[in-house]
Amino acid sequence: MNSLSSRLLISVSVLLLFFFGATIVVLDKAFTEAGEQARRDILDGHIIALLAAGEPDDGGRLFMPERQREPRFQRVDSGLYAEVWHLDGSLVWRSRSALGLDIPEGVRPAPGSQVFAREFLADGTPLLTLSLAVDWEFEDGVSQPYVFKVAESLDGFNAQIAEFRRQLFSWFAAVALTMVLAFSLLLRGLLRPLRKIEREITEIEEGDRVSLSGEFPTELTGVARNLNLLIDSERARSDRYRYTLDNLAHSLKTPLAAMRALLNDRHDDGFDARYNEQIDRMDEIVRYQLRKPAAASEKLVLVPVSVATEVARLIAGMRKVYHDKNPDFDVRVEEGMQFRGDTGDFLELAGNLLDNACKWCKRKVRIVVVPSTGASAVASGMVLSVADDGPGIPQDAADALLQRGMRLDESTPGHGIGLAVVKDIARSYGGQLSIHTSDLGGAEITVSIPPVSPG
Repeated sequence: MNSLSSRLLISVSVLLLFFFGATIVVLDKAFTEAGEQARRDILDGHIIALLAAGEPDDGGRLFMPERQREPRFQRVDSGLYAEVWHLDGSLVWRSRSALGLDIPEGVRPAPGSQVFAREFLADGTPLLTLSLAVDWEFEDGVSQPYVFKVAESLDGFNAQIAEFRRQLFSWFAAVALTMVLAFSLLLRGLLRPLRKIEREITEIEEGDRVSLSGEFPTELTGVARNLNLLIDSERARSDRYRYTLDNLAHSLKTPLAAMRALLNDRHDDGFDARYNEQIDRMDEIVRYQLRKPAAASEKLVLVPVSVATEVARLIAGMRKVYHDKNPDFDVRVEEGMQFRGDTGDFLELAGNLLDNACKWCKRKVRIVVVPSTGASAVASGMVLSVADDGPGIPQDAADALLQRGMRLDESTPGHGIGLAVVKDIARSYGGQLSIHTSDLGGAEITVSIPPVSPG
């Protein structure tokens, strides 16, 4: 049984059954004992009344009046019987109610003591009996032993016990059923937040909901919060995998294009070296993308990257890719300029911006790399700006282009993720990306990386 509500309901039902069962046993025992004690007290009162009614006769023996104060002694088969016996076994007196009945003699009590006992008539009728042995002293000083015995049928008492038990079981069954139904309704209300979580998780799985709502009891708030963190973590992990594949495909596009262009010159001297250079570049890109998830920890120790050297490599590659357009590059890199960070990050920054500029330019492409304001020539702060003389980027479309997969012209080859990659890398270094109109007539994209503080 996997249902939590069913388990709780069955557990409560078992507990109620045990508790009410024990209660019924205790109440039944208490009622039975109280009833028996009441009847013993009544029998004891009848014995005292018989003792008071007894008188000595002229022959020096005990005499019992025919009529007694208790009227049931006078009615035949009334259920209340009395006898007086001499200790020698002779019957002194028997109530009229006992006519035709053979009341068992039972255990004879010792003189001065009384005995309560359960006995049975010949037809099986149960009796509760009280026997009292006395030494009756007569006027001449002679005492004789007698046994006074009173018996009462237990049929009526047993019928009362049976009715009491029936009512007890009926009432407790009704109470137990009511409590189980009430607990079932209460349980349904108490478990409603869990069912809500289950329903919302199903909606998340079906794509109809992003995360769990926060409207839960205090006991479930932590569970909902942790589930949301887990969902966000898994979603972020999935996004990272997708972005890594997108970035890898986008990064390999340039060296692949360069290799395709080199195939036209495969018979020239130096072809193997230039071709292997692009293969090495592709290998470097793959290794960079694979180790990128650990980039955050690696940035604790920033390694200086020669900006002029890497920019020269990138421009050489662009000349091969866009040899038909043959862009005119204007390179302005501050002497001794260094980027403190991952080499792959810088190549992604500058490479994507140069690739976009070469793709959209008419002829001119300008790249400027200078220290950020207040930083020395060897500091990590950097301002990277790439401009072209192409059609430019409308200001109202600038923000949209920073989203993955967004492109101004769907007919132009590309993936639409280059600027998004540049923005993500810039943010990872605490920087920002901005889009303006350049003095060349096209777009100018600037990436600002702040300097690392000495502390």
